[in-house]
Amino acid sequence: MGDSFLTNWTTQIRKGILELCILTALRRGRRLYGYDIVKRLRQLDGLMIAEGTIYPILSRFKQEGFVTTALVESAEGPARKYYQLSARGEKHLSQMQAHWEMIKSSIQTLGEETQS
Repeated sequence: MGDSFLTNWTTQIRKGILELCILTALRRGRRLYGYDIVKRLRQLDGLMIAEGTIYPILSRFKQEGFVTTALVESAEGPARKYYQLSARGEKHLSQMQAHWEMIKSSIQTLGEETQS
């Protein structure tokens, strides 16, 4: 089990967590444009995202009804597409967070059991 195994494993973990992070960034009625989401996620240690990975996920979230979009004129250049969670997205995020907490708790419990 060399570096390639670890690289593949971390890539797979990041894919799922990235979706959770995008929805979390938009929670509680927060409305953000795409690049602002990218900047926020780049601040998270270990996530290492490329700008091009966020937009396809946002597009899929829109198709699935998890986010709504609005085009807003910008004084700094072209209009920006803002994203906001829909009621369906809020529910989906809540389910994802509950599942994530269950997994974290289970792993912690497993670790504690093996130390006994």
